[in-house]
Amino acid sequence: MPRLRRLYQVWKGNNRFWCGGRLIFGPDGASLSLSMLLIAGPSIAFCSQVLAKILNHEMTDDDNQNRILGSPVLIVTALLTVADLAFLLLTSSRDPGIVPRNARPPDSDEAFDVTTPSMEWVSAATPHLQLPRTKDVNVDGFTVRVKFCDTCLLYRPPRASHCSICNNCVQKFDHHCPWVDQCIGVRNYRFFFLFISSSTFLCIYVFTFSWLNILIEGKRYHNSVWKSMRSEVLSLVLIVYTFVAIWFVGGLTAFHVYLISTNQTTYENFRYCYDKKENPYNKGLLKNFKDVFFSKIPPSSNDFRSWVLEDSPEASSISWNSGINIVGSKEKIDLEMGNMTELSSNMQITNTMQDLDCTAIDDNVQEKGRHEDVASYPFAFPVVQEPTEQASTCNNQTCIRADGMIMDEMSDEESCLNDISTHVDDDGHLLETQGVT
Repeated sequence: MPRLRRLYQVWKGNNRFWCGGRLIFGPDGASLSLSMLLIAGPSIAFCSQVLAKILNHEMTDDDNQNRILGSPVLIVTALLTVADLAFLLLTSSRDPGIVPRNARPPDSDEAFDVTTPSMEWVSAATPHLQLPRTKDVNVDGFTVRVKFCDTCLLYRPPRASHCSICNNCVQKFDHHCPWVDQCIGVRNYRFFFLFISSSTFLCIYVFTFSWLNILIEGKRYHNSVWKSMRSEVLSLVLIVYTFVAIWFVGGLTAFHVYLISTNQTTYENFRYCYDKKENPYNKGLLKNFKDVFFSKIPPSSNDFRSWVLEDSPEASSISWNSGINIVGSKEKIDLEMGNMTELSSNMQITNTMQDLDCTAIDDNVQEKGRHEDVASYPFAFPVVQEPTEQASTCNNQTCIRADGMIMDEMSDEESCLNDISTHVDDDGHLLETQGVT
């Protein structure tokens, strides 16, 4: 019997939920833990160095001690680290804008008399419903082409795309970031930009004060920088580490500043969507930044804590062919574009198909006069019956086959004397009797 479950407990995507469905993460928690370690580790090391300098100065009370690493530097570093980690968690723990799935294909009013190869399974299940791969919609006077998603069974909203890692369609899909273990979409793009920009500023801050620490400590060694580096090994390690990190997060921040100013996503930019046509979403520099940082974040389209029946459409909102492997190991499915290439001739049916109750199909095929009812079953397939072997009728002298050929009674190859013989009655029905000649 179906039972009540929370929606996040029966969710068909690859997400992981914490705190009773209040927090949603990507499928790889190790990458998020690594990112937090790469941020918190160097920051804690730098704060420890600053704290040691402060305590050493208080104990010696020497005015010639290094005063560049003082309490203000410690406070600012701690605040930047906490803010950076907070933006990271806000990016990775919230719904990026997941589009709710459909439990079945769109209604028949969206159907067209066009057969597309990727919709063969849907067409087989519903012969009168044939959907095109794309359709055009109007956005601010511009015609935008949207695509049909075979996994979510819907036409994606403009700027949405399917993430093959999280297995969800995401509104205003930018990219899937492995460092935050989450898709970047319309609901967390703002926090993602704040995360990478604060990481850049934190790296620059630590890099600058580590260099200043080495230069000031060099006064003890007659302005010898090399001797100062040997005495301040931790500062030297932080300089190298932050220098490498600045190239990565700094370059990423600059790239997204350009994307925001032109109102593009990473996905659109990498696919050269607006190189040969005008961008219908570009509203100008100021309005583009306003849309990202000063507009209201749209609410989530999914209430993951809502109660649903375990076998209800909400709980089973997954495409019919999601549990059926109809491609071989060498073929690939582009989930992001929804294209299926090079279907294998050796189709494999997994447990989902094996568990289907098809007894109704067999009963209808065997029962006389009810063959037309087979099409009413959603998983009923046309059955091609093999021609039956030609039977023969016999009398006391000769045997007459069904094709009219007369066989000799004493023929060695086709004898009418059998342990089990097949006869045809007057109505054309096949009868089996034993020991009849």
